[in-house]
Amino acid sequence: MTDAKEQAAATKSDYEKFMERAEIAAAKVSTVNSFEEAVKYAIDLCLERPLIRYEISDEPPTTDGERKKIAAPALSPSEYELLTEKSAAHSIDCLETGMRNHLSGVDVGLTYGDLGLAETGTLVLNCPNEELRLATMVCEYHVCVLPKSKIYADGYEAEEQLRKFMLDAPNYTAFITGPSRTADIERVLSIGVHGPLELHILILED
Repeated sequence: MTDAKEQAAATKSDYEKFMERAEIAAAKVSTVNSFEEAVKYAIDLCLERPLIRYEISDEPPTTDGERKKIAAPALSPSEYELLTEKSAAHSIDCLETGMRNHLSGVDVGLTYGDLGLAETGTLVLNCPNEELRLATMVCEYHVCVLPKSKIYADGYEAEEQLRKFMLDAPNYTAFITGPSRTADIERVLSIGVHGPLELHILILED
């Protein structure tokens, strides 16, 4: 039986392995056929989830009059224009810069993934600036669009691309496997303490 399982696993494509491993790591994986579908997904998620903000204060943060926000600092001009147009129809604000002014949290971070590693279901993001790094860290829900052609079997297969990212100082290369989690405090697993509560991966058919 074990041999049969191992043989079945060996015949899976990198795409299938990536989806399987990412879901094991508690990511939510879907497929989309266009960036417009990804925008709709991000907006629907933003509308469905509650508005959450955090502040270091003796008083609870007020959300009176607060609008929901989608942070998308690394899109092309045409993609960002589409996002802002669709978001405005639902009274959602979009952020392209100034992430340091929103450290109490944004609702959704919308990014592209540069690589996917099937072995562990890991996303790799090459972050050339602070705006993108913060967008993936302070958002409650991270929606990452990953082109299907960017999925590799493992880090060895993606070595050439990874080497380019890591040598491109001072860029920051992020490896993201599932939502943020830690068990530092009394060995109790907590989700979302150091980053997003949920990771949504949208595999873009390209």
